[in-house]
Formats: sequence, structure tokens, C-alpha cells
Amino acid sequence: MFREMIRKKQQLTKEECVGILKKEKRGVLSVMGDEGYPYGFPVNHFYNEEDGKLYFHCGKVGHKLDSIKRCDKVSICVYDEGYRNDGEWALNIRSVIVFGRAVIVTDMDRIVDISRKLSYKFTENADYIEDEIAKYAGATLLVEITPEHMTGKLVNES
Repeated sequence: MFREMIRKKQQLTKEECVGILKKEKRGVLSVMGDEGYPYGFPVNHFYNEEDGKLYFHCGKVGHKLDSIKRCDKVSICVYDEGYRNDGEWALNIRSVIVFGRAVIVTDMDRIVDISRKLSYKFTENADYIEDEIAKYAGATLLVEITPEHMTGKLVNES
């Protein structure tokens, strides 16, 4: 069902892919948008090692949510900042693409738990995080992505 990577020498291990998903703060989520057009947009995400799923939050109305409700198949691309080898101009970038199914999380305890974990990717200020959760958890729409296929690779831009 999913294609194999052509340039297998560039392929990352599953552990490397998970490391990128855990470390990097943002990715581009793509859904099947209106009239069959792809719709990609940046999201802050959290990879949960406990269940192997990705999570992000969004508004309770809009194009993104309508698209997910219409078709639960999504992909998310997450990539690192890259690096240059000494004496080379080309950037080396590691990227991960996850194909999966998206569902809306309705359990409030789960929403609070994942929102807290996601927040810690951006700040260690526990007071701020708890205050935000107390104010906004009830209005938070959390989406869970269950991966069906994941692949990653290292690309040299030269």
C-alpha cells in the first residue's frame, strides 16, 4: 500500500525518525482539503512514546477540522534544522513523513495530559503551563494521529 523508499542509503532508522518527531517542535500536516485539493499547514505537534501517536491542537471550526472530519487520512512531514559538513555549502536535512489516521480526542483527562506534554516542548515554566491549561483546556480541540506508515531520510541539498 505504501511505497518503498527509492534511495535506501538515505533512509533513517525508526529510532532516528522517532527522535526527530520527539525533538522538533513543528511540522507540516497535510489533509484532503476542499474540492480534493491538498491542504498543508504548519502545526505544533507532540509525539507520545507511550502510545506511538502524534497529537496537535486546533480550532473547533475551520478548513483543517472540516477536512479531517471528511477524510481521516493525513500525512505530517517533520524535519530538522539541518547541518553543514566542514567546507561544504550544502545543507543536510533529516525529514520524517508519517501517514496515518486522525481522530478527535474527546476525553478531557487525555486532552489535559497531552496539552501539558506538548507545552513542555516550548517552555519549562510549569506555572504558565498550568494556568493556560486551567483557562483553555475546555476549549481545546485535540487531534490524535495513529501512524500507519513512517519513513525518514537524510537529504543533502547539493
